[in-house]
Amino acid sequence: MRRKKHHHKKKPGFFKKWSAKLHLWFGLSIGILIFIISITGALYVFKDEIENFSRKEYIYHNEANPDQKKILPIREMERLVNEQTQEKYPIHWVNVPIDNKMSYQFFWYEHNTSAWNYFDEFPVYKLAYVNPYTGKVLQVYDEKNGFFAIVKSIHWSFLLKQDWGTYVVGIPVLIFLVMLITGIVLWWPKNKAARKQRFKFQWKDSTKWKRKNYDLHNILGFYSSIFALILTITGLFYAFFVVQASIYYIFSGGEMTYPDFSKITTKAPIEMRNEGTLDKISDKVKELYPTAYGFSLDLGHPHMDDHEHPNFEVYVKHLSYSYHKSSSLIFDENSGELLHRHDPWDKNFGEKTVAANYDIHVGAILGLPTKIIAFIVSLIIASMPVTGFMIWWGRRKKTQTK
Repeated sequence: MRRKKHHHKKKPGFFKKWSAKLHLWFGLSIGILIFIISITGALYVFKDEIENFSRKEYIYHNEANPDQKKILPIREMERLVNEQTQEKYPIHWVNVPIDNKMSYQFFWYEHNTSAWNYFDEFPVYKLAYVNPYTGKVLQVYDEKNGFFAIVKSIHWSFLLKQDWGTYVVGIPVLIFLVMLITGIVLWWPKNKAARKQRFKFQWKDSTKWKRKNYDLHNILGFYSSIFALILTITGLFYAFFVVQASIYYIFSGGEMTYPDFSKITTKAPIEMRNEGTLDKISDKVKELYPTAYGFSLDLGHPHMDDHEHPNFEVYVKHLSYSYHKSSSLIFDENSGELLHRHDPWDKNFGEKTVAANYDIHVGAILGLPTKIIAFIVSLIIASMPVTGFMIWWGRRKKTQTK
């Protein structure tokens, strides 16, 4: 009589064994935090699209024949806005659109550096849409208490002070990066037969929910892993300077220092500054970038978190849907003369990568298609702690019943 051969299950190797342990321990310890970060990230993805739709009647001032009319001086607009709003804080900056059909956007923004939470850290963060031909305030929004601002703060710092709240978020995200790597190690099939099960769902009517949950965790986790890695690394960019420096170093080809234009400063006497200086600067920017989306001008008032500004810089946004294509211009704030330009074509690849980080993180880099990808991947990441916990709980119960 032939003896039946017994096939002993091969034990996992050291690396895979410890990958499993780290994946489990980290998942149980930070799962709820990753869920919150991912859900808020998904909610924030379509902020611009939703606000552009809901605020359309204010974003566009609907003034008849704007080409035949003259825009009011910025300082006059500022006075009219202050008279209509009676806000106790000074206006911080104004967003100037290139399209003359669009409203100017005046912002109140104060940063209390001694506060410990989001609501106290920003005493005011408001936005007024203003008709630039009449100075009429079309609508004021309390951005600080708005849905998307709160969602962003939860995602960014768990509603804690930004200076250290970003680390409170950054540490679990760093741990999640380890989980992604260990997850890929655990997913990696040991043979051809196992490979088939890892790439696609093979559910039947008889497939139990435990198997379905396991497949959701593994298969969705695998297909989203490369995008999850991108979202994770671009998120760590905001928490840890070493990540910013590393990204710049790698993509710039080994450059150690970021371009510094702080030595280009105002030289003209302050007596040259007048009511029309900002308009002179504004007109120059419009002349240089007639196809841009818009730019921002600081109105120069004292603020709670005042610090030294080496020069008067104007940020120009070229695209409506993203920030990565931008120019920075330095003006003499007293004479209004242009001192320096730094355009996209002047930047090395490291600068371009750093500038694109936000757009990559929120999926705006290529517009709506990449936003949809970011939204779906964020939801999948949010599901990972849930399906992972259910796998662990099912195995735990099974062990207890033996």
